Amino acid sequence: MKKYTRLTMLVLSLLMGIGLFSKTYAQQNVRIVKFKDLKPLLSSQSDTVFIVNFWATWCAPCVKELPDFEQIRKKYKDKNVRMILVSLDFPKQLEKRVIPFVERKKLGAEVWLLDEPDYNSWIDKIEKTWEGNIPITLIYNSSKNYRKFINGETNAEYLDKIILPLVK
Repeated sequence: MKKYTRLTMLVLSLLMGIGLFSKTYAQQNVRIVKFKDLKPLLSSQSDTVFIVNFWATWCAPCVKELPDFEQIRKKYKDKNVRMILVSLDFPKQLEKRVIPFVERKKLGAEVWLLDEPDYNSWIDKIEKTWEGNIPITLIYNSSKNYRKFINGETNAEYLDKIILPLVK
């Protein structure tokens, strides 16, 4: 049997701790919510620019645009901008699909998993013209009386054109 030095044991402990920390971080970064948790956010009266994107891990256009959202999140991290990525995956997929996906893609935005299987009960409360397709993005700022509904895939350039005037 090999003898391990104190340094080796310390390094192994640190590596195991980092592994545990990253999983804990992702679990804390993804939370399951009900529509009642999301609703106040959609009518928030503040000078914050909200970017709320509805997506799912199984939606190819959603996954394609996520790096653009991450780029925008990083660009405006020091501004009054709040980004929430609302996953429409099933709650039972949280541990095996959503959290590993968030870790793999290194998503830094808040990720909420919406636990509301009856889409017809809340979709029109987000946007009357929304027919239930994803991805969709809602950008709003109540202090500037601004609200933009983006139906379908978007990109960083388009998001930047919308957000930049709202943060000046």
